[in-house]
Amino acid sequence: MESTPYYFYDLDLLERTLMAVEMNTVSVPYKVHYAIKANNNKKVLSLIASRGFGADCVSSQEIMWALDAGFKAEDIVFAGVGKTDAEIEFAVRREIGMLNCESLEEIIVVNEIAEQLNKNVRIALRLNPNVNALTHEKISTGLAENKFGLTTLEFEELIEVYSQLRNVEITGLHFHIGSQVLNMSAYEDLCHKINKIIPRFEAHFGELTYLNVGGGLGIDYENPDENPIPDFESYFNVFKNNLDIPADFPVHFELGRSIVGQCGRLRTRVLYIKRGAMKNFAVMDAGMTELLRPAMYGAAHQIAKMNYGIEEEKNVYDIVGPICESSDCFAQDVILPELKRGDVVEIKSCGAYAESMSLNYNGRGRIGSVPSNQVATSLRIVKSA
Repeated sequence: MESTPYYFYDLDLLERTLMAVEMNTVSVPYKVHYAIKANNNKKVLSLIASRGFGADCVSSQEIMWALDAGFKAEDIVFAGVGKTDAEIEFAVRREIGMLNCESLEEIIVVNEIAEQLNKNVRIALRLNPNVNALTHEKISTGLAENKFGLTTLEFEELIEVYSQLRNVEITGLHFHIGSQVLNMSAYEDLCHKINKIIPRFEAHFGELTYLNVGGGLGIDYENPDENPIPDFESYFNVFKNNLDIPADFPVHFELGRSIVGQCGRLRTRVLYIKRGAMKNFAVMDAGMTELLRPAMYGAAHQIAKMNYGIEEEKNVYDIVGPICESSDCFAQDVILPELKRGDVVEIKSCGAYAESMSLNYNGRGRIGSVPSNQVATSLRIVKSA
């Protein structure tokens, strides 16, 4: 009997998803950077890097993971609202492709560090376009009330002091409106805002040579088996049809969840069944420490019992974990075939923000993962770093 819980990764599905991205960008000068925060499993990273994708990083540790996995330094972009001096110096020394700067003070610090290192650094301005991504409030990043990107006031102040910043060259713009975006009208709104911003940018900073529109494309959590690959065609067409830029202008994207979200699943075993007058609880050996999204966002994942017969009776359960928090609940009132101690349950759509957000809370150790190409011979748990 295999040890649980563990993350299962379908690398064949990941390959097909990467191919779908490539098919929809082959005729245009688009560069997709994989958002490492979504999943930093080394086998997943190595596979994505092997296909020539870039990397989107938000810490120096993520940059190191990217380099170790085979991503090229010039294909790495570095964002983050709170980069430390050490992280900025690390990125400058490694000569990564682009620093996306998010505040006026950060730009001044980058200039100081670049001067100390006798370097000239290209940067992009992350601007807050005040676009409603029509997603969960906790993963919306493009509204004026969010912490991300330069404010309008800072943009005006930057215009005044730019001539004094002799070790940075502002060459581009960066945007990111949020995550799990399914309504393409939000991206249309972003394109219209970008079209208005570009002339003002060029009037004060010179020719725009770099444009990063972020990512955030969502996946189908309700029907993961029916829709394992997102509609990349519609997504990329929004930018093809709405950006007022030359056809040969390179556009950069930062996709994470849409690339890896459906290739991962969390497999967990029933420890105990608690039966009550109002509720039946299935207590699992995985909890919010292995999948934080339901506790943090109220996220819903499809849950299925593995290896069951079609004639089995069904019952209603709250699927809960062992952590000492009432929020440690994967789902309530789920109808499943009768569960008993030892049964294995699969929680779907866990390729993004499951392993990468895992915790040691309650003294729990990090669990391992199983890439699908190992399952054919034997189930070998690969311990996470």
